[in-house]
Amino acid sequence: MTRLHLVRHGPTHAKAMVGWTDLPADLSDTAALARLSAHLPPDAALISSDLSRAVTTADALALPSRARLPHDAALRELHFGTWEMQTFAQAEAKDPAHIRAFWESPGTIRAPGGEGWHDITARITAALDRLPGETIVVCHFGAILAALQCRLGLTAQDVFQHKIDNLSVTELHKTSSGWQALRINHIP
Repeated sequence: MTRLHLVRHGPTHAKAMVGWTDLPADLSDTAALARLSAHLPPDAALISSDLSRAVTTADALALPSRARLPHDAALRELHFGTWEMQTFAQAEAKDPAHIRAFWESPGTIRAPGGEGWHDITARITAALDRLPGETIVVCHFGAILAALQCRLGLTAQDVFQHKIDNLSVTELHKTSSGWQALRINHIP
């Protein structure tokens, strides 16, 4: 059985495009973390992106029965390049056509010095393909959307319609007929 439990890391409270910038997660909501941990399978493998907000969230979900896999940089958020830590308005003021095309026609258009949507979906697909049967994956908003796209065969525009809250679970299950979403953005 292949089942992925995609968990978005704890909040950073940043109001900007945070991709590869290594901000810490606010894990002060211990009740939410306890509910999340109780909801997740106790014997699933546990892996996270190598960014500290994902690592510390995964550490908070660790149990002796959950095999901790090495952090994986391929599970990182979309790399926003020179737009990192800027608001949309700040990036738009410098190059409105570029940032609008980046969000409105996701695919090959890259953030300056960063990635495009096709880059993250390829990276996430490869990372997910390496995972064992049932795995808890603590990662990021864009990584979860990319996983939905690659596993469910959706378009970028389709997945951009989904909200993915911090400390939420998106559960994907592989059946004999393909992948299906059992939950998207579930808050235990």
